[in-house]
Amino acid sequence: MSRPTVLHVDLDAFFAAVEQRDRPELRGRPVIVGGGGPTDRGVVSTCSYEARVFGVRSAMPLRTAAALCPEAVFLPVDGGRYLEVSRQVMEILRRFTPVVEQVSIDEAFLEVGGSEALFGPARVIGGLIRSAISDEVGITASVGVAANRLVAKVASDLCKPDGLLVVTPGSEASFLAPLPLERLWGVGPQTRRALQDYGATTIGDVAALPRDLLVRRFGSVGSVMGDRARGIDATGFGQGVDAKSISHEHTFAVDTGDWETIEATLLGLGDDVGSRLREASLLARTIGVKIRDRHFRTFTRQRALPAPTDDGRKIGRVAARLARPETRGVEVRLLGVAATQLSGVAQLELFGAPDSDRRVLDAEDAIRRRFGRRAITRARLLADPVPEPFERDAKGLRDP
Repeated sequence: MSRPTVLHVDLDAFFAAVEQRDRPELRGRPVIVGGGGPTDRGVVSTCSYEARVFGVRSAMPLRTAAALCPEAVFLPVDGGRYLEVSRQVMEILRRFTPVVEQVSIDEAFLEVGGSEALFGPARVIGGLIRSAISDEVGITASVGVAANRLVAKVASDLCKPDGLLVVTPGSEASFLAPLPLERLWGVGPQTRRALQDYGATTIGDVAALPRDLLVRRFGSVGSVMGDRARGIDATGFGQGVDAKSISHEHTFAVDTGDWETIEATLLGLGDDVGSRLREASLLARTIGVKIRDRHFRTFTRQRALPAPTDDGRKIGRVAARLARPETRGVEVRLLGVAATQLSGVAQLELFGAPDSDRRVLDAEDAIRRRFGRRAITRARLLADPVPEPFERDAKGLRDP
């Protein structure tokens, strides 16, 4: 029988855990990260497990979180500090295997089959990783171990916080069967409602549905869904996980219809997205913009680029062009910029002409790494800088 060699490492309540590590007086207290205070108009980026007891969750409006947990400590997102801690963790992971695929600031997949002769079975490697993160970084991580990425990811979610769960090969279908539909990759609210029309409320129910029925109802995605429900996942390393994205958002303190303010904010968010793309050595082929008005109506628009990019200036300009016709006469509450259809950075030509734009971006990144995220920025953002944003992945705010 084959052995499980895929690990999913997920940092527990990451942003809040870093805050509690650095501020001992916050340990054991409910901590909510995502805004300066309980009356702010933003949303929860993450919260400590002490806050989750009260029903606080990621992406919840801060005011709702304050009503549920009035004793919570509210803190703004400190993106630069969290990125530095994330880098420390990723360096630890690469000690155990060169095959590390970081999928967000707080999680990564590892393939450790080639490392077992040196460190022991995957279960042992998972334990060593958890110990190293705890001892050297001062936070906890949960680790799922399985034969493929899908099952490893579900396993790490189920053993949170500070746990390790191994799913032996051959038991994937039975492991997934009793779990709710939302645990399955690719099953959002609409798909869940459609599956419930067929009486499916668990992953096992989906696995029992005829494949031809799933294909007729959902197309080619239905076939993939059926395989995943049975614990079959053909996604390899380097292929990514369902529709990864990098995005940043900003909620205005006061709704605005001023185009200069809207454009400046989009350009700043574009810079943030570009910086994160370069940090992860990724290029984006599609840029999207999200607009929420004073009535909480949300509009999204996107555009494919002629060539993939990680240049925040280009991303911001595209976002502004997408947003301009949608914001005429509109009081805007929230703006977001997203980069999707991500791919790895192409190999540079050995004797290619020097790229002055690339040298500028590299210099900017070096300055920010040394002196902080806002050490260098656009002049037009100095009067009203965009605050530290929160990172989202394809499924919304990460850091469960």
